[in-house]
Order: sequence, then C-alpha cells, then structure tokens
Amino acid sequence: MGAVADRGPGETALHSMRTNNDVGTVEETVTSPQKAGTLLSAAEDVAALAGDQAARADETRRLDPDVMKVVLGAGFARHFVPVEHGGAAGTFTELTEALVTVGTACAASSWSASIVAGVGRMAGFLPAEGRAEVWKDGPDAVVVGSLAPLGRAKAVPGGWRLSGTWPSISVVDFSDWALVRAVVADSEGQALRVFVVPRAGYEIQDTWSNVGMRATGSNTLVVDDVFVPDARTFEGDDLFQGRPRSSSAACHSVPLQAVNGLSFAAPALGAARGALAVWSDYATAKFRSAPREPGGPGISRGFYATTLARAAGEIDMAYLLLDRAGRVADRGAGVTPLEAARNTRDCALAVETSVTAVNRIFAAAGTSGHSTASSLQRFWRDANAAATHIGLQFEPAAMAYASAVSAHLPDTK
Repeated sequence: MGAVADRGPGETALHSMRTNNDVGTVEETVTSPQKAGTLLSAAEDVAALAGDQAARADETRRLDPDVMKVVLGAGFARHFVPVEHGGAAGTFTELTEALVTVGTACAASSWSASIVAGVGRMAGFLPAEGRAEVWKDGPDAVVVGSLAPLGRAKAVPGGWRLSGTWPSISVVDFSDWALVRAVVADSEGQALRVFVVPRAGYEIQDTWSNVGMRATGSNTLVVDDVFVPDARTFEGDDLFQGRPRSSSAACHSVPLQAVNGLSFAAPALGAARGALAVWSDYATAKFRSAPREPGGPGISRGFYATTLARAAGEIDMAYLLLDRAGRVADRGAGVTPLEAARNTRDCALAVETSVTAVNRIFAAAGTSGHSTASSLQRFWRDANAAATHIGLQFEPAAMAYASAVSAHLPDTK
C-alpha cells in the first residue's frame, strides 16, 4: 500500500491509496529472533494477500490457509514470545501499527493476527517448563483462547483436571494450543487460574455464524476432564497485574488493563481506514461531477467534502489515541494505574470514533456501496462487530477511569 507524503495518519485523498495484491505466500517460518520493524514491513505483504482473499474468507467463515501462513511468517505469533524461545519480546507500538495495516485490507485477518500475538503473550506467563513445552518446536506456535472464566478445574497430584466450554475462540481451527481461564477452589473459597492445553486436549465445535468478523472462524472450544500439569498453569492475577514468572521484558510486565483493548481496537481502526479508501474511490467521480453549490439537482460537492473531512478526522483521532496507548504500554511495569485506566478508556473511545466514521461513510455510499459485491459492506459489518467486544465497552472503561482519577486526586475532606 503506497503512502502519500504530508497526510495525516488516517487521511486519504479523493483517493490514490489502493491495496497491492501482488504477493507470494510464505513457504516456511524463520526461527531467528525478530528485529524491530520487521513485523511492520511484513504486514504490507499480509495485507495484500488478506485483502485479495477477504471476500472468500468472509463466505467460508475462516481465513484462507495461505493467509494464516503469511500471518505466521510475518512474525505475529512470535511478536511477544520471550527472546529465549526465539521470539521478539516486541513492542505494542509496532504491533498496533502492523494490525492497522492489515486491517485496512481485511479487518478479520487483522483480528486473527492480534489474537495469535496477544494470547501468545499471555502464554509467556507460564513457568519455565511450560513455556519450553509450548515453544519446543519454535516461536510460531499458534496459541488462541479466552479469559472468560467458563471452565472449572480440580486440583489433583501434579496438576489439575480441567473441563469447560468457551465460545467465540478466533482462529481456533489453526491452533496448536489453547489458553483458557477457569474457576478453582482455594483456601478463601474460589480463585481463577489460567490453563494452557495442547490441541489434542480439546474439541472444536463449528458454531460461528455472526454477521461481522465472519472470517475469524470464532468457533467453540470444549475441554472435557483433561489433565493439565502444574507447569502449564498460572494464577490469573499474575496476568492482570503484569507479574510474569521469569521474564523482565516490558511486554510481559505491563498490567493487562493497559494493553487488552489495543488487541481489539487496532483491527477496527484498520477497517475504518479501509472503508474510507473504498468510499473515496467511489466519491471521487461524484465529487467531480457534483454541483459546486447546494440547491441544484443532485448532491453538492459540499456533501462529499464534509463526509471526507469528518470521517478522515475521526479516523485520525482514533489513531492518535491508540498510538499514545501503545507508547504508554511499552513502558511495561512503569505504567501507572491512572495511565492503565486511560489506555482502556482511549481504546474504547478510539473504536467508538472509528465506527462513527465507518457508519458515516456507509451512509454516504449510495446504493452501489451497499452492494454485497462491494468490500465497503464488509468493512462496515466488521467494524460494528468488533465494537461489541466486551473489552471495548465505553461505560465500564469510563467507570474505571473515573475511579483511577478519583484515587489519584488528594482527598479534600
């Protein structure tokens, strides 16, 4: 995708930016540690192939295997894997930029890439023995999962017996491991633990039929009384507080509240950019032929100019919020509770703003823009679907932010 000098982060002209579809698949995965900037440059190739395959993936409700291959080859799965296991222990700033790039071509592919990166990061909280098992064949193991506490586990000698059903597990069909959270008994009654289960330990049920983000293949994962050794489990609070067992990398020591929304907000922003690119191609001809002044027959140039300026500005605002959130997250353990709460707020607000832009664009697209043959309707469906994720809801984010602000201010009583 070509960049145009002197444009804002979400801005397009009426419109020269197009997706490049000339890309080959990645035949094998590189196992050396990833250099900074590699993911972002490789994301262009992922975007090209993902965009080319997006319509078919939407129909089949799963990514094309070649798209998943280039996602792994680009380094998304290894991005947060500890360096000692061949990973990059990378930054949230670079990941966010890469996800937005992919999302501009296919939001579902971006979402899938965010899952393999984000859940792989969580596996880094395992004890050393468990981490070595997960990445024994290299750092590109596909780890998927859910933090919804929908399982139950019972302590047994050497580990736990785990059972549960977790719906909406994105890219589970391509998974090597699943990371899930379950309720366990402890001295105070109940606690939550995270468990990592190999592919042989769970069943996949084909249940995904949603209107948006169809290509994520977010099917249901079922674990039925499977033994999980102690080396493949850790306390849930360690993840939420940023307390890894044996890693000092900033990407592992950051509290979850500061980063969780980034994984889901970046694909939505990418969808907004993609929608703007598609609409701008359509609107260019309309703008050139429209009357300069309102009041005559047809829609005036001001309508198209206003839609472009508002939508591009909203997308720029969303980008700036996520860019700051990523830079804050990259400070790791140095992130304050107030900054963590602000990041959650900003991710929710960025998605709201992105969806507002997409809906504005869709409303201005005319009949042809609403055709099932147009990629605009897919961006519209995917952006609105992404916004329903529980981690992106603004009211709980606002409550957490207000509480953090209140705790930060001196008591004047």
